[in-house]
Amino acid sequence: MPSSETKGLFITGTDTGCGKTEITLGLMWWLQAQGFNVLGMKPIASGCAITADGLRNDDANRILAQCSGMPTYPQINSYSFQPAIAPHIAAAEAGKEISFQTIKAAADQLSQQCDWLVVEGVGGWRVPLGKEGALSDLALALGLPVILVVGLKLGCINHALLTAESIHASGAQLAGWVGNHVDPAMHVAVQNIQTLHTEIAAPCLGIIPHLASPTVQQIAQQLDLSRL
Repeated sequence: MPSSETKGLFITGTDTGCGKTEITLGLMWWLQAQGFNVLGMKPIASGCAITADGLRNDDANRILAQCSGMPTYPQINSYSFQPAIAPHIAAAEAGKEISFQTIKAAADQLSQQCDWLVVEGVGGWRVPLGKEGALSDLALALGLPVILVVGLKLGCINHALLTAESIHASGAQLAGWVGNHVDPAMHVAVQNIQTLHTEIAAPCLGIIPHLASPTVQQIAQQLDLSRL
C-alpha cells in the first residue's frame, strides 16, 4: 500500500544519451504498478522547442504524461532552454540563473501530492549548473537518494565507476544502478556487466536490453525496485 510519507529518487547518468528519461519513465511505471501515486520532474532541460505555451522539452512532456496526477508543465520543468547545449551555458545565454531554491520549492510542492517523486537530472552527475554548483549539488539540495543509469557501451566501466565514486564522495546516497544497452553491438557485454556488479557498491536494479522502440512497460518489466 502507498506510504503516507512521500519518498523520492534522483536519476543521474554516466553521460548524455545513456537513457535517463527511459529509465525515469520505467521507474515511474514500476512504482505505479505497485499502487503508488507517482509524480516526476525534469527540472532543467536544454533542447526545448518553441510552442504557443512557451519552451517545451520532449522528455519533460513524456514525464508529465506519465504522472499519476495532473501537475502543470512549469511545476515539473522549472528551467527550459532552447539550444541543446550544457545547461549553465544555455542559462547564461538566456540571461538566467538556475536557482536550487526554485527547484526545491517545486519539488516540495509536488511531494505533497504523491507517494513517490522521481526527479531526472540533466547531463551527467558533475555537469555545472551555474553559481550554485553542479548537478551533484542539486541532488544534495533535494536530499534524494540517487539512481545511476549506466549507458552500456565501450568505456562504460570507467564512466560508471568514476560517477559512483563521485556520488559516494559527495555524501549522497547511491541507492542503486541500472544498466542500459545503448550499443547493441557492444563487445563482451556480459563481462562488462559482471564487472559493474562487482565494482559498484550499490544494488543493480535492472539491465535493459537494446530495444528499437521501447515502451515504458517494457522498460519497467526489466526493473526491480524491491532492493531499494
